[in-house]
Amino acid sequence: MLSASVLQPGLLLHLATELTPLWLATESFLEQHDMAPPFWAFAWPGGEALAHYIAAHPELVRGKSVLDFAAGGGIAALACARAGASSVEAAEIDPLAVVAMRLNARANHLAIQPYLGDIVGAECRWDVILCGDVCYEAPMTRHILPWLARCATHIPVIIADPGRRYAPREGFERIAEIEVPTSLELEDSASRRVSLLRLLAPKPTHSPPSVDGPWPRD
Repeated sequence: MLSASVLQPGLLLHLATELTPLWLATESFLEQHDMAPPFWAFAWPGGEALAHYIAAHPELVRGKSVLDFAAGGGIAALACARAGASSVEAAEIDPLAVVAMRLNARANHLAIQPYLGDIVGAECRWDVILCGDVCYEAPMTRHILPWLARCATHIPVIIADPGRRYAPREGFERIAEIEVPTSLELEDSASRRVSLLRLLAPKPTHSPPSVDGPWPRD
């Protein structure tokens, strides 16, 4: 079903309407077919918070190349395209998520570039990287954080964390906190307070490249 973002009603997303039945129905199917859960079918609080922040601070992405990492249905990518980013790449390992992103881009008359595959380890060719709610599992976090930290040596890298267990506990600057309404079918509360964490570059042996900006705070 085509629904509006809870914080950015101007963004339309193809989302699941019956959340619990879909989630329960997919568990056994996913086990049998070794498929990823349908994270793309829901607007998770991390993505909603990023889209809201970008709408409030379009200068962060306007005229820049952006990566929406682990993009799900692409809500943050769409917000960047709407804010005037020069190009927006949205990376996902789930082919169904890529289909969902293309449908969502078409519904909003916006251009994004879906990327199917594990992009971790790629050369950091963007001006900004956004990550919505990516630290929900220990293996995932161990896989992605070293690469994201390396990218943070050169560019802004932001993780939207709604209080997940494996989010970084150090090496970041909190730039905003955003309250996001959520469904009790997906979360354990009616809202989530999402922290936007800008990763800090690992301490180098020489001065790192400067980052344009001041970085706006909420």
